[in-house]
Amino acid sequence: MGGELFFADADSNYPDADFVIFGAPFDGTSSFRKGSRLAPDAIREASYNFETYNPYFDIDLADIPFHDAGDVEIPGNCTVEQAQTAVGDMVTAILSDGKIPIMLGGEHSLTVPCVRGSMNHFNDLGVVVLDAHFDLRQEYEGQVNSHACVSRRIIEDITDNYISIGIRSGTRNEYSLARSRGITYYSADLVEDKGIPHVLAELSRHLDLDTSHLYLSLDMDVLDPAYAPALGTPEPFGLTDRQVLSLIRRLAPRSVGFDLVEIAPGFDSGNTALLGAKFVCEFIASARASQ
Repeated sequence: MGGELFFADADSNYPDADFVIFGAPFDGTSSFRKGSRLAPDAIREASYNFETYNPYFDIDLADIPFHDAGDVEIPGNCTVEQAQTAVGDMVTAILSDGKIPIMLGGEHSLTVPCVRGSMNHFNDLGVVVLDAHFDLRQEYEGQVNSHACVSRRIIEDITDNYISIGIRSGTRNEYSLARSRGITYYSADLVEDKGIPHVLAELSRHLDLDTSHLYLSLDMDVLDPAYAPALGTPEPFGLTDRQVLSLIRRLAPRSVGFDLVEIAPGFDSGNTALLGAKFVCEFIASARASQ
């Protein structure tokens, strides 16, 4: 894979790695701003900005074995289903080798095969999605596997052991569906009013944060566009970078997989990719600090 860009300090060989990063450059169902297919390399490039030492955990990333496997092969004209298959195969292989997959999207539709692969390995899996949008549509623009349907596909096709945080956008039907099905979610307003400690305490009522296995999906539009402007579908009045960091630090230790999606690098000067790269570093450090 000569000439490819790799995440900074991902120097371990695959057999020795505890964490495996891979890119998924696909944005075929993106409906407002396309460009998330370019995010994996933008995040990798941004990762070279940071020191390896994490003072919060007193951990050095240079001492943690992690590997960047490059991008999954996703042809430019492929369907979302073909892209999901490629991602699912990669996640299954990584999990089968006893490692933690970290996907750099790409659009949010690619989270579905990550969750499915994780569920096949951990039948007690809980799913936590950080997102501005419900993504509970049955279909969008004629596509049942659209980025706007990802949470509906997870809940109906994989597991209803699901919680979303940061919600502030959805159709009336999506809000009605969430109420009628008892879907647990924490709105951005609630996070702002009650604070992250309250949300984490509430989360513990639904998911065992100390013993259960979690899959964590970070749609970067959970953040307010002031912190992350380069997004596929930006939504004002979102979470702060510090609030998301606090969630990652608490949830990463129980996470068997992680993805970061929906950065569209062309819509800012690189700040959103910088934040995304830092979140990846924090996920790895948080997960390792608990071991």
